[in-house]
Amino acid sequence: MKVLVSALAMFAVSAAVHAAEPVVAMPAKDQVKLLESKDPKLAANKKLVWDMWREFLSAHHIDAADKYLAPEYHQHNPNAETGREGVKAYFRARNMPEIEVPDHIDGLVSMVAERDRVTLALVRNYKDKDGKPYTTTWFDMFRIANGKIVEHWDTALKQ
Repeated sequence: MKVLVSALAMFAVSAAVHAAEPVVAMPAKDQVKLLESKDPKLAANKKLVWDMWREFLSAHHIDAADKYLAPEYHQHNPNAETGREGVKAYFRARNMPEIEVPDHIDGLVSMVAERDRVTLALVRNYKDKDGKPYTTTWFDMFRIANGKIVEHWDTALKQ
C-alpha cells in the first residue's frame, strides 16, 4: 500500500510539473483586431503603443522614440535610464541595426487598454536548469498622457 501511495504521489507531482501549457502568440494577421475599441481614446492609446513597439522597439528606429515618448518618460525597468533620452541611450548602446518596421509585434498574446494604461502580454522563451526550452509570459504596461507614453513598467530583473 505504501508503494502504491508513493507512486500515486510521484505521478501527481510529475503531472503538475508537466501540466503547464506553452504560451502561444496570436497570429500576426489577427493582431490589428486588438487595436479596436468602442472608446476612441482607448483605441488611440493602443495604436500609440502598437506603433511605438513596432517602430522603436522592434525595428530599432531609435529617433522614432521622439514621436511616442514624452521627454519626462518614467522608466521602471531597472536596466534602462529614466527619461526619453535615457531610454534612447540604453537602446543605442545595444547597437542593433535598424530594420524595416514589421506589420505585427512578435510574440504578442494580448493587448488590453483601460483608463490611461495599455498592457501587452508577450511570449518569452527560456531554458530551464536542464537546458530544456519553455515559454512564459512577459508583461509591459504603459501610461499615456496627452498623446504620448509617459511611463513604463515591465517584469525585467536587474542584469
